[in-house]
Amino acid sequence: MSNSHMAPLEPLLPDQAGREVTVPRSEQWDICSQGSGRPYRIFVAVPVEAAPPAGHPVIYVLDANSTFGTLVETVRAQSRARVKTGVDPAVVVGIGYPTDAPFDPARFYDFTLPVPAEELPPHPRGDTWPEMGGAEAFSRFIEEELKPAIERKLPIDRSRQAIIGHSLGGLCVLQMLFTRPEAFRTYIAGSPSIHWNRPFIREAGARFLARMQQEHADIHVMIAVGEREQGHSSRMTENARELAERLAAVSPSGVRTAFYEFAGEGHISLLPVLMSHAARYALTSPSKSD
Repeated sequence: MSNSHMAPLEPLLPDQAGREVTVPRSEQWDICSQGSGRPYRIFVAVPVEAAPPAGHPVIYVLDANSTFGTLVETVRAQSRARVKTGVDPAVVVGIGYPTDAPFDPARFYDFTLPVPAEELPPHPRGDTWPEMGGAEAFSRFIEEELKPAIERKLPIDRSRQAIIGHSLGGLCVLQMLFTRPEAFRTYIAGSPSIHWNRPFIREAGARFLARMQQEHADIHVMIAVGEREQGHSSRMTENARELAERLAAVSPSGVRTAFYEFAGEGHISLLPVLMSHAARYALTSPSKSD
């Protein structure tokens, strides 16, 4: 049939600007810590499902400007089929910065403890590293300001709280595990920058292990790296594997540790894979977990 007399179709995409894409059921606020005065952008996603009697599980994720959307959609997709996946719906709280960039230099301060300049790794471009050493204040912000604020807004199951960090964020997660093991049930560290403060991880880790040998805990730890990180001068993979082996020694005390090396992934490409496995690791229904 000839279409020579058909009216021209409207353009598929109108000339006027489209609406900005948003993450459903999510909000964000730019705030300043009352304790430190440092600025943050806080992202919160709430599941469509009603909260169970104990409240929703919650995952806190660092570097939220680059990780929040991926984690929210991962949790939403997996929990939608929870009969098959075992993954429960959860509140996702992202801790980021008031910027549209995926990463902000402020993370160097928030995720690190004080380290002598001569012990820092060389900057890849020969520059000076940003200011560092604020991890203790950042941990207090999470525990004393952010978590209470979230719990005032939403019904949260305090027995099912998780935190995820990658790279320096992974180092931050490990620092919290060793200094505040009661803060979360699940600690997930992707490609943790252990080389940034190896003495602290060694010494604080030893104190943590000694403490756990005297106590019974319910702590889950996931450490993950990408296959392509093997052989890097930072010993990213080797350090992570060695730490996971040390933590496995206290499994009889209730500290469960899982180590993953994801095939074909590098330091940055690991992120979406990490979010997928983290959702399952942190949110699998207790009745379906080992």
